[in-house]
Amino acid sequence: MTRRAPLWRNPAVAFVTDVVLVVAFAAIGRSSHAESLTLAGVLATASPFLVGTAIGWLVVRSRRGSWPLDVGPGITVWFSTVLIGMLLRVIVLRSFAWPFLAVATGVLAVLLIGWRVLASRVGTRSARP
Repeated sequence: MTRRAPLWRNPAVAFVTDVVLVVAFAAIGRSSHAESLTLAGVLATASPFLVGTAIGWLVVRSRRGSWPLDVGPGITVWFSTVLIGMLLRVIVLRSFAWPFLAVATGVLAVLLIGWRVLASRVGTRSARP
C-alpha cells in the first residue's frame, strides 16, 4: 500500500494557508486598532502583503523549481511578504512606522514559518513506522 502525502504537501493547500494567514494578520491588526472589519477594509490592509506572498512563491518556484512547502523555502515567502508588503505600504500609503515593521515581521514569521514547522514535525512523526 502506498502512503499518500499529507494534505499540507499539496501546493494549492499550502498557498491558500499562507493567504488565509496573511488575511488573518490584517484582520487582527485592524481589530487591535479599532478599525472596521469589513471585507474591503481587511483586503485593503492585506493586499500589499498578499502581493509579497505571491512574489515569494514565484521566487521559490523559479529559483528552486519546487514549491515553498518546507521551512527553508517558507523563510523566502515570509521575507518577501514583509519586504514587498512594507514597500507597497510606503509607496501607496506614504507611511512607515518602525513598531509596525517589528510587529509585522514577528507575527508573519510565526504564521508563515510556524505552520511549516508544525506541519513538518507532524509529518515526521506520522511517517515513523
